[in-house]
Amino acid sequence: MKTVSIIGLGYVGLPLACLCSTKGHTTYGIDVDTEKVKAINNKENPIDDDFVSQTLKDINLRATTEGDKELSESDVIIICVPTPVDKRMSPILKFIKIATEKIRNNLKKGQLIILESTVHPGTTEDIVKPILEESGLKDGIDFYLSHCPERIDPGNEQWTIKNIPRVIGSTSEKGKELSKEFYSSILESDILVLSGAKEAEATKIMENSFRDINIAFINEMAKSFDKANIDIMEVIKGASSKPFAFMPHIPGCGVGGHCIPVDPYYLIEKARQIGFDHQFLSLARKINESMPTYTVHILTEELNKIGKALNGSKIGLYGISYKKNIGDIRESPSLKIIKRLK
Repeated sequence: MKTVSIIGLGYVGLPLACLCSTKGHTTYGIDVDTEKVKAINNKENPIDDDFVSQTLKDINLRATTEGDKELSESDVIIICVPTPVDKRMSPILKFIKIATEKIRNNLKKGQLIILESTVHPGTTEDIVKPILEESGLKDGIDFYLSHCPERIDPGNEQWTIKNIPRVIGSTSEKGKELSKEFYSSILESDILVLSGAKEAEATKIMENSFRDINIAFINEMAKSFDKANIDIMEVIKGASSKPFAFMPHIPGCGVGGHCIPVDPYYLIEKARQIGFDHQFLSLARKINESMPTYTVHILTEELNKIGKALNGSKIGLYGISYKKNIGDIRESPSLKIIKRLK
């Protein structure tokens, strides 16, 4: 069994910490949120996650806001901090840098460092690795560095943190070996080792960009069919009868959550830096970001049909989270609709 420290105890880090502990690893959680740390140490779940609620009371997970001692004693250190975008939709990597600097200050020979936070391709090698090597230790010789993009689908009872297949990329062959050995000790799923860290980083971006593009396509079709007086749900039902080459998506009022509406911007920005323009991804983002406004437009038209104005009407919104059966409102289109209505 290993000693594991996880930096960042949010929707990714806390379930992972609970999983590591249930599998017998000595597990520490590190987070800057004092209230969250206090709750965890009191066996209270600070996030909306059934797995955490089920396991937290029965495991020996210790959380702290400091973590220097815990990091220095760990065999495996996993970074699960947030990676949001700013108002210009450029990636904010300061939390990864802060976490990496803390690891650097406590780095010991033989440790495995894994970045699970979603990042643009090249972050592990170009940002995390140089900071760690400021310690005087060398990657691939004194310590080992890998990237394993997180995969969590909140509310999905079939695919959970335990059994979703994972991919790993590392900056060294030894890093690949150690990473696969570690994840094999906690997961009940297949683990695919890719050729490098960049490929693993790009995997997560491609997965969520694929979803974003397909959602944008069906949202644009919905707008078109509205004009043509065609019931798009009937069309989707008809197209779904084809047993190959069609994957049904449902139009909606926008795209929410921390991944799908954010991750494409990581690739768009990185590509711009190296001289490539992701026109397709940018257009998909533009279409999906237009849907909250379009939803209000439809509401305005329907009110007009019955002789009412939007201004002065009482509007009820049912469902604020970004998807059903969860309590997560991050990037929820409902919040944008509320703002637009006001």
